[in-house]
Amino acid sequence: MNSAYSAGSIQVLKGLEAVRKRPGMYIGSTGPKGLHHLVYEVVDNSIDEAMAGFCDRIVVTLEKNDICRVEDNGRGIPVNIHPTEGVSALELVMTRLHAGGKFDKGSYKVSGGLHGVGVACVNALSSWMEATICRDGIQYVQRYEIGIPKTAVKEIGQTDRCGTIIRWAADPNIFNETTTYNFDVLARRLRELAFLNPGIVIVLRDERLTVPKESVFSYEGGIKQFVTYLNDKKQVLHSEPIYINGEKDDVIIEVALQYNSTYEELIFSYVNDINTIEGGTHLDGFKSSLTRVVNSFLTNNEKMKKKMEKEEKLSGDDVREGLTAVLSIKVPEPQFEGQTKTKLGNTEVRGIMDSVVNEQLTLYFDQNPQIIEKVLGKCILAAKARIAARKAKENTRRKSGMDSFGLPGKLSDCSSKKAEECEVYIVEGDSAGGSAKQGRDPRIQAILPLWGKMLNVEKVRPEKVVNNEKLQPVIASLGTGIGKEFNIDKLRYHKIIIMADADVDGSHIATLLLTFFFRYMPQLVEAGYIYIAMPPLYRVEYKKDRIFVFSDEERDAVIANFADKGISSDKLEIQRYKGLGEMEWKELKETTMDPTNRKMKQVSISDAIEADKIFTTLMGEEVEPRRKFIEENAAYATLDV
Repeated sequence: MNSAYSAGSIQVLKGLEAVRKRPGMYIGSTGPKGLHHLVYEVVDNSIDEAMAGFCDRIVVTLEKNDICRVEDNGRGIPVNIHPTEGVSALELVMTRLHAGGKFDKGSYKVSGGLHGVGVACVNALSSWMEATICRDGIQYVQRYEIGIPKTAVKEIGQTDRCGTIIRWAADPNIFNETTTYNFDVLARRLRELAFLNPGIVIVLRDERLTVPKESVFSYEGGIKQFVTYLNDKKQVLHSEPIYINGEKDDVIIEVALQYNSTYEELIFSYVNDINTIEGGTHLDGFKSSLTRVVNSFLTNNEKMKKKMEKEEKLSGDDVREGLTAVLSIKVPEPQFEGQTKTKLGNTEVRGIMDSVVNEQLTLYFDQNPQIIEKVLGKCILAAKARIAARKAKENTRRKSGMDSFGLPGKLSDCSSKKAEECEVYIVEGDSAGGSAKQGRDPRIQAILPLWGKMLNVEKVRPEKVVNNEKLQPVIASLGTGIGKEFNIDKLRYHKIIIMADADVDGSHIATLLLTFFFRYMPQLVEAGYIYIAMPPLYRVEYKKDRIFVFSDEERDAVIANFADKGISSDKLEIQRYKGLGEMEWKELKETTMDPTNRKMKQVSISDAIEADKIFTTLMGEEVEPRRKFIEENAAYATLDV
């Protein structure tokens, strides 16, 4: 045991060393999420200028060689010498933690990047960074490497514009997984910011392509337009979103909500433009107020009250079924949990949100009795379904003496109990299931065969999903429960692999399963636990050579390769697999199940909002949007998943 623990053992990390030593503390991770967080931190500074009324255009450009550039037409970061620190204010902001205008309420009333570590963090985690400032008719520049200034702040000429340009390359020593930005991931965040800040124009350019592409986000309608956008392709109960706004104790509240005919609840909440994905006091206040207001109108509506069972009230889940809402609040001194700001902790905000929503929503429903009647009708249907499901569950428990389903009989489970090393193949058909059982590694690979037509969950109530005989085995095998009862800690396998035939029917089954996972277990998709197996389409044989290929193009390339060796195609044996059941178990093991050889696609969703719209369009009740989508995208479609 080493007991040499003295004053010399205490490390003092100076400047930005702490950020490089523990980057996850500041940006969440050093994977793709953390990489994109760099862009958000820089953009947040420009958004703060916009919220203060000094900026109305932000341009984010992805350059070649994984370089990112963010420019705005704000005031420009000050460059004069700081009165107490003796260096340029620009250098302070770029190289010191907790240095910025966010702490001075005279500069910014509210801001997203409150901690003052944003751009300095990005600088510390970049191989190099350049800041170009246009201010008072003069252009200035300073260069940094891993957060250390390499030049002084220099004047480089005159200019007729104003604003800030930050250009950098993320450090591959920190971001060793990837330093390549995803256009769609950035587009989602920038689209949100444009909705949350009506009047601002945000441009995203991709200059990495041969023909550069550009998306422009600008929405004068603000969060009302955001809700309309989210409900696009859905059948809405009332044509215009309900809009609520108010201010109390310098806290500004904005809420837009609209009901649709689906069974999903879709609520996005933001504090100072930061997406609070874990909610917080503002969301709690909204939910409790909404439930109370709707129940109050039910109590005073004799006609609708008769449709409810006696002594029963609408639950929060009943009231939020089919609800799409966006909450945007501005708080001068927000208390976030952690630097990545995913949950609001200010206790006073709960009461402010509650009272504003209560007062304005009551007034709205008083003035629009036909809308509250439609809302009550939908909520009552949800309540009846919930009560019926509860009674059925109680009866089942009484009869069986069980609290939950045991493992399904068709599941061939693996012997390991360590979820992180276990995987389950969800296989189309019993014959393929039989081959998969023979080809698996029984220690870590489980097989669950499916049979018959899968349920399209987009078109049915949630309780029908729980009781569906095709989905019940999937739910029971995974062990997490679904919907509100979902608990990812109970997941039994960290790889859930959909293995279906490479034909239209197989693609349909895979799509139905993906719809189910996206709607009822989205956390599995977000965590990267869902995969699609890629069985080969062909086997090409010549004497002892045996090659498995996964597309027509690969097959043609293999045939051409043999031709180059003087072997004509008529001497080759080419087997086209029509389904998994046609493959011998040894072939299935070698090509599709052996971790050392197999190919799989990991299912990921870079833009949940767009995914929601596509699932609604393709799998929902409305025929016309589906027909239009297919017509517009037929040229890009492929039958293989």
